[in-house]
Amino acid sequence: MNGYLNESNFLMVEEGFTTRDLLENLLGELCQESEEQAFFVADLGDIVKKHLRFLKALPRVKPYFPVKCNGSEGVIRLLAELGAGFACANKAEITRVQGIGVPADRIFYSSPCKQVAHIRYAATHGVRLMAFDNEVELSKVARSHPRARMLLGITADSIPPAHPSMAFGTTLKSCRHLLETAKEQAVEVVGISFHLGSRGLEPQALAQAVAAAQLVFDMGTELGHHMHLLDIGGGFPGTEDTRAPLEEIAAGINSALDLYFPEGSGVDIIARPGRYYVTSAFTLAVSITALEEIPVEQPGSDGGCDSRVCPLCPQAPLSLLPFPFQRKKPLTLAHPHPCVCSIFSPQRPCPEQPWHSSSLRGPRGHAEDRIADGLELPQLHVGDWLVFGNMGAYTIPAIPTSSLLTGGPQPQVTYAMSRMAWKAIQLFQGKPSQAEDDRESLCTPLSCGWEMAETLCVTPVFAPAGII
Repeated sequence: MNGYLNESNFLMVEEGFTTRDLLENLLGELCQESEEQAFFVADLGDIVKKHLRFLKALPRVKPYFPVKCNGSEGVIRLLAELGAGFACANKAEITRVQGIGVPADRIFYSSPCKQVAHIRYAATHGVRLMAFDNEVELSKVARSHPRARMLLGITADSIPPAHPSMAFGTTLKSCRHLLETAKEQAVEVVGISFHLGSRGLEPQALAQAVAAAQLVFDMGTELGHHMHLLDIGGGFPGTEDTRAPLEEIAAGINSALDLYFPEGSGVDIIARPGRYYVTSAFTLAVSITALEEIPVEQPGSDGGCDSRVCPLCPQAPLSLLPFPFQRKKPLTLAHPHPCVCSIFSPQRPCPEQPWHSSSLRGPRGHAEDRIADGLELPQLHVGDWLVFGNMGAYTIPAIPTSSLLTGGPQPQVTYAMSRMAWKAIQLFQGKPSQAEDDRESLCTPLSCGWEMAETLCVTPVFAPAGII
């Protein structure tokens, strides 16, 4: 093992003991203690499964995880153990990653807009791979980090961004000038970076971006830059209910890479999958701390009132499917990924009780704390818990000062992994002396009990090295 992750960093659970079991055990204990602090349960086995699936679908692409997506220690330790690189947006994230021992050559300072002090910090800590997309940024790096190796961020002219004024990446017509300026200032440009986000799900958009990158590669080579690295960004789906599965997206990526940057061309490929790795691995539990019933007159009625229930809870955005109640169609709330919400109640309400039109609010009860309106929920009580899945992306900062969801204390994370997933990590790293029947047993679901969509059998390989 590489030493970033060991058994003291997570709860080892036997196969068949699911994350749901662990969650309910924790909730049972908290209900007895009258504890109301929100918490996460993280299935690290789910991330192992995602990593193996990514490498199988995109064998030429080395993943660099964007720390801003999930800065929790367990995630960083696991991905470091698996050999992934890290895309850091600022000094705090670089510090977080290097604090567990990740070497500088596995860190990409990916922000195209960096503070001078943070550039200097990167320079003194050996982080050389950076991004830029304008002349001002180039000049800052030339003055503060002359040994930096830069990726020029581009945007394909034919693919208009959703918000043009806020788009990162320079246009094709500006690339030659920036490459010439870099040469004049003795800044080494080693490749190209682009990020299509959700547009990366569209094969035509991706092919156009890779084609544009190939044109800029030729420009850079012509001007004397040693161009050898292409960053295709992120945008990979974090859940299975998206328009296209990973394998379908990967087929488009592989086709474009084979056409414009074929194997043997001397170009290394990296990507920045964030939501893909962590969305489905995290489950959030929040407690109901207050309730307010608001009479609502029904139009055309004889004066009778319905009851609008407004439970207050620390955080919650997503799609609601109360448990043990069943609904045919989950409600989709304001969140990038559909999510299932369960109700854990010490009183265990029965399915026959009436449902109420409900609103969810954050702990302060302000208008800006509105989580969702118009939800049909059963009668809730103070002390009940709402459980939300698919909560791994953009909920945990790199520096755990306060919660991005509540402004209060950051919810604690309980990490779990099945023994089978732990063995899979060892096999992935090429650990010898595994019996054949033991090897075959690893071709089983790796998560803590949530079955994989398909069995993944990946030949053990050594983790990708850092790229400079």
